[in-house]
Amino acid sequence: MEHGFLGYRSTFMLDFVVSALILIVPLLLFSLFTVKIKRNFALHKKLQILLGAVLLVAVSAFEIDVQIMHGGWQNIVNQREIPLTPEQFGYVKKVLYVHLVFAITTPIFWATTLFLALKRIPNPPAPCAHSNLHKKLGWISTIDITLTSLTGLYWYYVAFVASA
Repeated sequence: MEHGFLGYRSTFMLDFVVSALILIVPLLLFSLFTVKIKRNFALHKKLQILLGAVLLVAVSAFEIDVQIMHGGWQNIVNQREIPLTPEQFGYVKKVLYVHLVFAITTPIFWATTLFLALKRIPNPPAPCAHSNLHKKLGWISTIDITLTSLTGLYWYYVAFVASA
């Protein structure tokens, strides 16, 4: 297996998604800044649609790469230069399962938030009857994607960087 572009024995798509996880939270915070502070609802809408679309494409490409092209995450992790001990591998697996809780719920919350916003918020976007629910769903989505990012980055660290 070749090295990912971050220099570890992962895959290009795994390194791409890890890079996206680093960028998504600051971009999301900028989107929140545009709506909360600048009150630029139109830019917030565009940013959220863009972030959602980019994440959908990136995660879809990532899943195809990991599952179809490489036969699962275990095959990728087992290609490390220094193999993991059974205990380390078990820990990596546990970290992945925690990450998956957030990684699976994030697109559900984000899609729900986006779908309801597109359906219920006027165009051009402005505060409306749906705003309170939108804020709650938005914060749930924000916390969830942040936890997805943190756990995903930690998984990458324990799977590829630690003891490399």
